[in-house]
Amino acid sequence: MPNPTAEITLTTSRHLGLVAITHGEKYQQANRALEEAGFARLPNGASTAPLTDPQAARRTASALVHHAHAHGATITTSTRPYLGDFGTEIAAQLPGTWSAELEIHSHPLWQEDLWPMLWEAGEMYRALENHRIPFASVLKNGSGTELLLIERPGHRSGYLLGALTDREQEDPHDDPTTPHSIVLPADPGLAARAIAGTFLPAHRRALHHQDLNNVLRALERIREEHETLQVIKESGRYSDGVPLRDSRLIGGMERDFADHAWLSYRAVLEHAPLLLTRCRPAATPWPEDAAALTRLREALAFSQDAWDEWNDLRQELYSIPRTLPAHEWSQVRGQLGLAVLPAIETWLADSKAFERQARAAVPGGPAALSAPTPRLLTARPAPLPAPRRRTADRSQKGFAPV
Repeated sequence: MPNPTAEITLTTSRHLGLVAITHGEKYQQANRALEEAGFARLPNGASTAPLTDPQAARRTASALVHHAHAHGATITTSTRPYLGDFGTEIAAQLPGTWSAELEIHSHPLWQEDLWPMLWEAGEMYRALENHRIPFASVLKNGSGTELLLIERPGHRSGYLLGALTDREQEDPHDDPTTPHSIVLPADPGLAARAIAGTFLPAHRRALHHQDLNNVLRALERIREEHETLQVIKESGRYSDGVPLRDSRLIGGMERDFADHAWLSYRAVLEHAPLLLTRCRPAATPWPEDAAALTRLREALAFSQDAWDEWNDLRQELYSIPRTLPAHEWSQVRGQLGLAVLPAIETWLADSKAFERQARAAVPGGPAALSAPTPRLLTARPAPLPAPRRRTADRSQKGFAPV
């Protein structure tokens, strides 16, 4: 087993001077070497020393070599400029309002924090799987889009950009909607144009397809149970053919169905409103679908009170200890499911029209570009607190949503 390491990567910044980033199992020893050599610590965990005075810079470099040797730390000089600067320069040239923040994963285990959020099945995935990535820049637009920027491992220049997400994901290799990372040049202007012109449009399409798949999978789960329940009610027999001896059991089956249906219908309420705003039936070969889409929008509006009640309850459970027993949760879900059952049945009936219209409305397609996007019929709920990447203090993650 290799000995634990203490490593220092040196790079330069036009604004900060000499920048040092520590990593390895014994990164604390490398931090002590930097402190004793006169480096100042930044809030993100990097350390800096000015380069404005050549003589002072040489003394600092000499002191760093001495203290690094004393603490068993190795020094590597990067061929690239400080990634924090590169990320900020790209963010300034992207359309809209973007910010960039450098995250440091000093201990090798901290790199694992990226996996739950990584929405990627290309070179970025392989880079994190096969290489140590001690630091990365996260680009955010304030509207939920987050991108991961790293130096391309195994190459002296170039960068990789991939997508991050707080959404629950399938295995990225099994999910056809998963976007792939792209290689960026070392010029921030060219990199920003590649992101705006290639990656972000592909990312929007991937989100659209993921939302659509979430809705369709939810409806399929509901449909299967709904059809089973209808057969039992009409035949008076269980699905295995055994006679239903007490008709009063139907009520319990309906409540169980409503409980399970609500769990799936949440995906429709969360993702379908935005998809519907993009649908332009008149621009497709199926303009007659306009009536079905109107019914679906009315079904969402009909469900709004139940959706608000559910999200209010979840918010309350984030502020107090979660003490509601499982059977009471089931009762709550069942009541909500029964309340929106007419809307669920509308979605089951018109799902084919929705699917073909939503597939035609992928961002950038002819239907999506045929008219401006209207206001959402129902507001999407504000996201609840979600598990986030740990920052430099490596704080604990939050609870998963109920």
